[in-house]
Amino acid sequence: MKAVRLHSYDEWPSIDEVPEPEITGPLDVIVRIGGAGLCRTDLHIWEGQWAPTTHIELPYTIGHENAGWVHAVGTAVTNMAVGDAVIVHPKITCGLCRPCRDGDDMHCEDGAFPGIDTDGGWAELLRTSARSVVKLPDGIHPADVAAHADAGLTAYHAVKTAVLRGLLLPGTTAVVIGAGGLGHIGIQSLAALCAADIVVIDRAEAALELARSCGATHTIQADGAHVDQVLEMTDGKGAEVVFDFVGERGTVAEAFVMTKRAGSQFVIGYGENIDVPTLDVISTERSFVGSLVGTYNDLVELMTLAGQGKVTLHTQRFPLDEAVHAMQELHHERLHGRGILVPA
Repeated sequence: MKAVRLHSYDEWPSIDEVPEPEITGPLDVIVRIGGAGLCRTDLHIWEGQWAPTTHIELPYTIGHENAGWVHAVGTAVTNMAVGDAVIVHPKITCGLCRPCRDGDDMHCEDGAFPGIDTDGGWAELLRTSARSVVKLPDGIHPADVAAHADAGLTAYHAVKTAVLRGLLLPGTTAVVIGAGGLGHIGIQSLAALCAADIVVIDRAEAALELARSCGATHTIQADGAHVDQVLEMTDGKGAEVVFDFVGERGTVAEAFVMTKRAGSQFVIGYGENIDVPTLDVISTERSFVGSLVGTYNDLVELMTLAGQGKVTLHTQRFPLDEAVHAMQELHHERLHGRGILVPA
């Protein structure tokens, strides 16, 4: 089968012919890929940022946002059948450790992360687990929701966490930094889950237009005066919650300034460091909240919202053979919405 394989960091991957994955365990599920998302994390992998963490041996197949149809199942699989349309939770989990028992999938103590530390879904077939597949609502095509496996799940999990902690009651303000591949899903999730005012900041007018169509209450262009505009809108106090979907180019420091006393800054995008005097954290009781993708149940809930038409993805499709071109488009910030690779 065809697969997009990374052979060396900082060198574009190649399209290789590799053996098809096989069922090796009773709970294995092999998915025929119908759509695989292109994420900025894939660029970070290509750049070698993840190498010290994963220690993966090259070459390997990248791609961690995957959806398709069940192609084959192990002998103990009862929740799926061949032909079912599914989206794949990005983590293969053991189901036995304490985090798994708590439903905290991303912190499984004996898991695997296809596309990150094992072969991923930029291919025709992907092997995963029965614990990691979610049936799609009727009428939903895998390519239409593939990016929800990480981008959508990450955005939804962050918003849901803030809502469940009681941080976004009616009359509060949520600031969203970045209305791109993650941000536009975060905006829709906020609109679906709470009644807070949604203020969106982005450099591009096209992104702000997308934000308004997704449910933003206010939009602000990041032109150097955007932090002051947020403070002015909130009577100088800042927002109860700031969701930073960028995490670089100065947004981390700006987000802290825009967060009110006792507010929460959700760190979702990444790339730079947090550099805040500890006295400023203590004296204002502002919190930094890390947010790592999301749980299986989060993905089930997100697919419910997708089936209801409350959360949709803005995507651009590419054939699998054009994976490198798609990566280059994202690298040069020419990609609008979320890139989706579709095998022929």
